[in-house]
Amino acid sequence: MHAMHARLPKHFVLEERLERYADAIEVCPASYRGRWAQACWPLGEPSADGAAAGTAAFDEVRVDLGCGKGSFVAASAHNAPNALFVGLDAEPLCMAYAAQRIMEEGLRNAVVVPALGDALPRIFAPGEVSVIHLNFPTPYPRKRDATRRLVALERLMDYRRVLAPGGTVRLRTDSQPLRDFTLTQLALAGYKVVYASEDERADHPDEPTSEYEQRLCSQGATVLGLWATPGPEPGNVTQTASLSLVDYLPESLFEGGYVPHGMEQTVYNLRRRKR
Repeated sequence: MHAMHARLPKHFVLEERLERYADAIEVCPASYRGRWAQACWPLGEPSADGAAAGTAAFDEVRVDLGCGKGSFVAASAHNAPNALFVGLDAEPLCMAYAAQRIMEEGLRNAVVVPALGDALPRIFAPGEVSVIHLNFPTPYPRKRDATRRLVALERLMDYRRVLAPGGTVRLRTDSQPLRDFTLTQLALAGYKVVYASEDERADHPDEPTSEYEQRLCSQGATVLGLWATPGPEPGNVTQTASLSLVDYLPESLFEGGYVPHGMEQTVYNLRRRKR
């Protein structure tokens, strides 16, 4: 889900790791569609209100798209034991690390799924998901790659199909161009922005972080945040926004300062052209 790919450590046997931590990886996620909260409740445990184990269920299902090595999923699962956290990632190495973290920390309310963002309607039923987290998704700055962005119009329409009433899509990014592009897509997809921040880490200092947030903030990034919830579905869904992220670059980036991850070469070329 992100341009920073995990490297295979020396003596790391991926297949062995995936097998060892397979209990935290669901390879047939579509079979749980419509019953994640019930089917994933730990066996033999009553619910908080004392209901029998067979009828128990998590209070909500949250999805982390592009969960990476699982630090955000694991910390979130610790903080909200009555919510089920489903981390999606397409990179096997990231899945292995995330599953290992989940099992070694004894988390019973988190699971990893090998899938991309466009798979959500096949994995979850309408209204099944309360929150979709998009933590530092790959920006894909070029116009021809725009549909690969997790905040593209097509993806936002997919998210509408699985979000519960009042459910939210929550974006964290270091990229002002991606954030501004997202605002255009949310409007086209009929979403209402309920929270926007120029420094979400300052607003929510105790919230869990992803590996990418930790790494990029150490390089000078500021976390931009957007939360949005679906409003009435638009009757005519048509892409009218500019698709190249170059069109959303602030003029200040041409002079210097922090460059959003994934746009380094683009900004470098533009700076040279201006000089």
